[in-house]
Amino acid sequence: MGSIRVVFVLVPKLHLLDLAGPAQAFSTAETLGYGYELTYVAEADEVMTAQGVPLKTQPEWPELGPDDLVVVPGWRSPRLLPVPPIGASFQQRLRDHHAAGGSVASVCSGADALGAAGLLDGRRYTTHHDLTDMMAARYPRATIVRDVLYVVDDRVITSAGIASGIDLALHLIAGAHGAEAAARVAREMVVYARRNGDELQESVMLRHRGHLSDLAHRVQDVIDARYAERLPLADLADQVSVSERTLTRMFTTATGLTPLRYQQLLRLERAEHLIGHGSTIESAARAVGFEDARMLRRLRSRT
Repeated sequence: MGSIRVVFVLVPKLHLLDLAGPAQAFSTAETLGYGYELTYVAEADEVMTAQGVPLKTQPEWPELGPDDLVVVPGWRSPRLLPVPPIGASFQQRLRDHHAAGGSVASVCSGADALGAAGLLDGRRYTTHHDLTDMMAARYPRATIVRDVLYVVDDRVITSAGIASGIDLALHLIAGAHGAEAAARVAREMVVYARRNGDELQESVMLRHRGHLSDLAHRVQDVIDARYAERLPLADLADQVSVSERTLTRMFTTATGLTPLRYQQLLRLERAEHLIGHGSTIESAARAVGFEDARMLRRLRSRT
């Protein structure tokens, strides 16, 4: 296989990480000897990112073949814009590339551009969890898949946003060059682990951080960092200089969980990830801190 050309379509107020994450993954793959060539196009000579960094670009598209990829990063918008910020000519470019056998991908709100081009109709897709209801209403002929990292359907690949763009890129690298290539890229980027598309967008950590209790956040910091260790309640209480009873009451009020249950959920989430990547239940249980697999099996059966 020759070099795969990856074209990034840049729109105003795009998120830097939506662009830089997958671009870094493909660039790293190129450095490691897997053929990739990156190009950036836009409908203006300069695009301002949501983070205030201007990007120089070009309006001319390169010649593309069926092995090549077009990626639309997401842009800052708490709600979908009345009209997707991608013009008719670029929408046609997306349609033509897909019709010729090529792949198109999006990160976060970039799915709106694919929808505007008609590429979501009749297909499954995902986007950032804040936009799913609006996208479902805007594109009723498509099927939204909620709370996953990325979805692949007939060479249309959509991802949830921000860091999940890296997961999408690693998935595509694995498809083109094998799992070992993706693993090499992940290690080079110091990505902890390549995640499957069906993993939840929001981790246990994120789902239980939407509170304003400084004490609970400090305890969560300890548990997050040391979830595989034995963490007696007395030790956690000492960390934040309160009694065990006060800790339990304040932590439960803030998170809806006891400290032990929070730790168990972290262990379970990580164990499920390991099992999904080929580990046995027994080895996953040991890796996350359980003495044997019985507790892990019980926790899995409850969920």
